[in-house]
Amino acid sequence: MIPAAFDYARPETVEEAIGLLGQHGDEAKLLAGGHSLLPLMKLRFANPSVLIDIGRLTDLSYVRVEGDELAIGALTRYCDLVSADVVTKEAPLLGYASSLVGDPQVRHRGTIGGTLVHADPASDLPAVVLATGGSLIAQGPAGRRIIGVDDFFRGFFETALEPDEILVEVRLPRTGACPWAYQKFVRRANDWAIVGAATVDGRVGLVNMGQTPLRATAVEEALTSGASVSEAAALAADGTAPAADMHASEEFRRHLARVLTRRALTAAEAR
Repeated sequence: MIPAAFDYARPETVEEAIGLLGQHGDEAKLLAGGHSLLPLMKLRFANPSVLIDIGRLTDLSYVRVEGDELAIGALTRYCDLVSADVVTKEAPLLGYASSLVGDPQVRHRGTIGGTLVHADPASDLPAVVLATGGSLIAQGPAGRRIIGVDDFFRGFFETALEPDEILVEVRLPRTGACPWAYQKFVRRANDWAIVGAATVDGRVGLVNMGQTPLRATAVEEALTSGASVSEAAALAADGTAPAADMHASEEFRRHLARVLTRRALTAAEAR
């Protein structure tokens, strides 16, 4: 299908983009890599009257170490996360999961900020970031503010960002020496995960097990209490609300969550 008509703006700075958001309100959408928004526009599930293209704000594309954290610009592409030596060293789960996203075209255009703001519960990186921990930095008219990753995802395709804010940076702890793993179940290699489980140092994030990307807190608490991997993984579906669709029933997703969490924890232990 063809998207509805829209105006196009290409700001030169973050501040200019924020001003355009404030000017146009709910009628505006930000365009980064475009692999989430453009399909929705073609299906007319999204009909912005103004498209604000921030894809060329190159100052939001970087990966660098800052103290105990890895700072990642929101417009850093998946392919850059895969190839960056600093990611491999300091946050290997992020680089590995990024290599599994979609196909090469998606990985060369899609951005970490775009996928986090889109907040699709079936997306890989939101659950990976939840498992890793850290924070996200938003910028709006009043300046910058820090949002904890556990507080960022609010609902189905909904985040804690205000309408006139832009996600500008992701900050993750340097977890290179910590055990990690990511397991996901798909029909084809470039499909969305039917269910996925990411773990870093005992934290567990789940893909496609509710209205938001979420943490398997029951698993984490069991591990902290001394439970075995099998005992803890058996709790992976506790507190989740998976949806049924053409790919899986609710019960099958719960089963997958338990199996994939066990596999991820076992793989992490072996590192």
